[in-house]
Amino acid sequence: MSAEARPYQRCTRTIMDTTDPDIWFDAEGVSSHAHHFDEVFAPTLVPAQRGERQGELEQLVATIKAAGAGKPYDCVIGVSGGVDSTYLTLQAVRLGLRPLIVHFDSGWNSELAVSNIHSLVTTLGLDLYTHVVDWREMKDLQLSFFKASLANADVPTDHAFGYVAYTQAQKYGIKYILSGGNAATESILPQSWGYNADDSRLLRAVQRRFGSVKLKTYPVMGMFARYVWYPMVRRIQTVRPLNYMPYIYTDAKQDITDSVGWRDYGGKHYESVFTRYFQGYYLPHKFGFDKRLAHYSSLVLSEQLTRDDALALMETTNYPEALRSQDHEFIAKKLGLSVDEFETLIALPPVDYTAYPNSNGFWSFVQRANARLRRGRG
Repeated sequence: MSAEARPYQRCTRTIMDTTDPDIWFDAEGVSSHAHHFDEVFAPTLVPAQRGERQGELEQLVATIKAAGAGKPYDCVIGVSGGVDSTYLTLQAVRLGLRPLIVHFDSGWNSELAVSNIHSLVTTLGLDLYTHVVDWREMKDLQLSFFKASLANADVPTDHAFGYVAYTQAQKYGIKYILSGGNAATESILPQSWGYNADDSRLLRAVQRRFGSVKLKTYPVMGMFARYVWYPMVRRIQTVRPLNYMPYIYTDAKQDITDSVGWRDYGGKHYESVFTRYFQGYYLPHKFGFDKRLAHYSSLVLSEQLTRDDALALMETTNYPEALRSQDHEFIAKKLGLSVDEFETLIALPPVDYTAYPNSNGFWSFVQRANARLRRGRG
């Protein structure tokens, strides 16, 4: 049965629905996402939310401090200006860690994001390294992904973050990268809504086919370097401290507002103008994918939001039409297009990532290996 002909259904525990073509439901209408949460995330998330992983967190912090002894920094944290990375940085400093803050400036930052990052590092007295992309290359790559008509059009920004974190860690001999990724707010993210941004083979294939500029300085990072060289050979580990502590999203926002002067963007990952447009309009308009479903469902599963409240939130908008229109014109102009040319690109028929060369086989192997590691150490 085609995705279009599939009867509509919504999960009875979350608000995820059949806009995820890979979702399945049991006899009670509970979705595969809820079952996956119960199996993979709940065993470690529930005790973390109760404060029962404090001992593990303290042990992790002690290990990071020991590995960084005698060095200017003991960990790297990549920040975007959003809630997760800002709260992680604040908690790391409270735990006595000495992070180097890194940021990838893709050219799409909102002024508020720049302000939030500046406020964070100045308030906490931290060093910041910013990798500024060559805009000529970035613009051409961004256009290539629109021309490719893929759901994961935010790859040009997302792909580069790992490169910046790993290369700075290697430069200073740092063995730990702290990630703001967490199970409390991000346990659900359907792969069908956007293929892996780390896949350099896909990125290069899209640029070869649609681009007009060679990527001489843009930080392309191969799958071998990302998953073998840095983590296995250079022994640079990525850890997620938020998974070891109670993480209540609304409380975290209030804490960073009070402690480091953070200001709200109005939506998850809306610190980037492009990501705001991509998640707020491009994905739902062109592909029927609304990432709020996954975000709110994750909060429902971690008991931070009721299902009824999540459904009510879906009836509201955090992306007003006036702002969408403004972003639409801004992005077109920044990409060197007229509004009509930009709309022509958006109107192209959707294309699945499998239409282009990719490393999904390798990525699937990595996912299975990571799942085994998660089950082994939480």
